[in-house]
Amino acid sequence: MEETVQTREKTKISQGSSPFVRSALEWAETIVVAVVLVAVVFTFLGRVITVDGVSMEPTYHNGDRVLITNLAGSPQQGDIVIVINALEEPIIKRVVATEGQTVDFDPQLGEVVVDGQAIAGSVFGIEDGITYVPELPGQVLEFPQTVPEGCVFVLGDNRGNSTDSRFQSVGMVDRRNILGKVVFNLYPFSKLGLVKNL
Repeated sequence: MEETVQTREKTKISQGSSPFVRSALEWAETIVVAVVLVAVVFTFLGRVITVDGVSMEPTYHNGDRVLITNLAGSPQQGDIVIVINALEEPIIKRVVATEGQTVDFDPQLGEVVVDGQAIAGSVFGIEDGITYVPELPGQVLEFPQTVPEGCVFVLGDNRGNSTDSRFQSVGMVDRRNILGKVVFNLYPFSKLGLVKNL
């Protein structure tokens, strides 16, 4: 009996509400659900990152926006990733070598050498002939280097203006410090679409 009375009261309230109030409540409910879904997606499935700086030119420019996810599997050679470096600033770089691979540089030819095989800069969308290891004693690693277990070696595509695994301040990147892979280009709209693996 009590349940019947409560149901009748709710029905009266519902019938007594104006169409505007009902519509506003429906919209509010829809907006709340949408906000929760977006929060869940961007917390657990992916994040939008704005590129800061010029270290990935010409692939990415300052202000470009990308979608990253940590559900795309382990980073492989050629993948573009977002890394939290020693300064806790997110940086965007390209994976050049993974654990167990040996990295070296041939500054005369402008090539990265991984496991004895030269990887021309053009493979990564940059010009060849760039001196890859800056002459900064005490600030850069000595090469060749073998990538430790659980780590990757990353470089910016703009070799002449990129602080990356060549430098002691970044060094070999622990996979646990990788926020995710870049999987989708959002902005500028001329680049809109999935990121193609090399």
